[in-house]
Amino acid sequence: MKLRVVYDNEAKEGLKSDWGFSCLIESEDRKLLFDTGASGKILAYNMQQLGLRKEDLEIIALSHEHWDHVGGLDAVLHPGVAVYLPRSFSRRLKEEVAREADVFEVSEPRDIIPGVHTTGELGGGIREQSLVLDAEEGVVVLTGCAHPGLENILEAATVFGELYGVIGGFHGFDKLESLQGLELIIPCHCTVRKKEILEMYPEKTVRCGAGVEIEI
Repeated sequence: MKLRVVYDNEAKEGLKSDWGFSCLIESEDRKLLFDTGASGKILAYNMQQLGLRKEDLEIIALSHEHWDHVGGLDAVLHPGVAVYLPRSFSRRLKEEVAREADVFEVSEPRDIIPGVHTTGELGGGIREQSLVLDAEEGVVVLTGCAHPGLENILEAATVFGELYGVIGGFHGFDKLESLQGLELIIPCHCTVRKKEILEMYPEKTVRCGAGVEIEI
């Protein structure tokens, strides 16, 4: 399985950076996009630079209903694409998406495709889903902003296997010692303590940014 960061606060040369997050998951011949960043124009530009077409996307999974994760949605919707979103999303957004795509509401943990699972909705205030990806060494957790608390998301992911890694936005997560058992750490987007994580786990941490590719 291959992951490609498409949208992030940082970017490799030739791509545009912006506040937001989006990551492509490629499993065999299937492509799933997790979140869509804030701007459809920037998302479309980065996808073009990476050789990706929206028509190639079979599934779009949205973590939570904040503009920096759903703002680019119009740039990737197309007839036949399946959109997995938390049940707590507003009726307005659900109806907008349903005009162009098939909507699947998520509340509980479930499989999306073989090797890709959702934690289901987590959190009290801001409801959010994260994805859990099967890897040879265990499972890798993919987060949007981790509003429910990264430690709670990681705990929820253990129903799918032993934790191997985590990638995405960690928000204000500060229990950095709890990452010690992971072998792959990729703090992205809204992670407040990104620099500390990089310094604390230099051999396990990969610097995030649009254009970064990871094989798991």
